[in-house]
Amino acid sequence: MKEKKTWHINGFVGIVLLLALAGLSAYAFFKEQPVVGVALAVVAVAMLTSISIIQPNQSSAIIFFGKYLGTVREGGFWLVTPFSTQKKISLRVRNFNSAKLKVNDIDGNPIEIAAVVVFRVVDTAKALFDVDNYEQFVEIQSETALRHVASKYPYDNLDRDGYSLRGNTEEVAAELAKELQSRLAVAGVEVIEARLTHLAYSTEIASAMLQRQQAAAIISAREKIVEGAVGMVQMAISRLERDGLTLDEERKAAMINNLMVAIVSDRSAQPVVNAGSLY
Repeated sequence: MKEKKTWHINGFVGIVLLLALAGLSAYAFFKEQPVVGVALAVVAVAMLTSISIIQPNQSSAIIFFGKYLGTVREGGFWLVTPFSTQKKISLRVRNFNSAKLKVNDIDGNPIEIAAVVVFRVVDTAKALFDVDNYEQFVEIQSETALRHVASKYPYDNLDRDGYSLRGNTEEVAAELAKELQSRLAVAGVEVIEARLTHLAYSTEIASAMLQRQQAAAIISAREKIVEGAVGMVQMAISRLERDGLTLDEERKAAMINNLMVAIVSDRSAQPVVNAGSLY
């Protein structure tokens, strides 16, 4: 099915024609011409069945005895094909908020994910006749696409390159919108935007994954601290040697050890003052 335009005229013009037919029918009965009067009355009644009022951003599909004639997209007061059935469908932009889905990412970790899909109908014939219920179709296909996209990426990339659900939300959303469009095109629906609204580990592994993230953050911070501490020790020894203070290897090792402990330790250093010996 493909949407097409159908015949329709301005409703106010149609009302004028209807009144004119009613007047001619009454005149025919007055002139004792009942056949003509009945024929004109039947035409007037047929025109009454063709009245259609369409709201802004709404369309009406015209079906005549089981045959799709076309769609009227313009809002207003219209006269369409008599004795036809009219199916109204909204053309407004709508949102669909998916439920929180429990999915396994590419590593097999259970995660919770949800998304919002912004869509609108662009082909009324496909939306009405190619699928049974296009709104339900959008819901089911949105959840299916969300599960498929979520299973292609890890939740987080801690020790490898590539996309992740948490670190590349824009890229994941763009892929989700692209897959949704390919799935919903059969229903005459255009996907305007798709965004993740919820992303988290499932409750059964949330605490373990939190500890893993904390450990990774601590390791990364320690690497930075050690790298800075080594530079500071090297600078201190170079400064002492430049000022003419020569240290033997034993004292140099002790100084390096003390400086490294003082800088790298996560607690403030407790100095020990050497007051000499009792003997």
